[in-house]
Amino acid sequence: MLDMELHPKKVTFQKWNQGVDFLGYISFPHHTLVRTKTKKRMYRKMKIRANLAQNKLISTESLDQSFQSYLGILMHCHGEGIKKIITKILQNYE
Repeated sequence: MLDMELHPKKVTFQKWNQGVDFLGYISFPHHTLVRTKTKKRMYRKMKIRANLAQNKLISTESLDQSFQSYLGILMHCHGEGIKKIITKILQNYE
């Protein structure tokens, strides 16, 4: 045997309908969502980067790379609404 033990303060048991929180996502039996904290971080960072691009402190290419990165994250879950909001953020700063 490996003689391993679970840390008593780091193990939680939840109901199945609360999903499994892992790597920025919450996985349910039939779908996956982005964690709320991750979603808020995306919005905040895209607003900051869009503002920097508008003030010519970063290139539009760098802004587009960030946008494409977030789209890649959203491909793995039900994130259509988040994608629309991030797109609006970019349109407001153009």
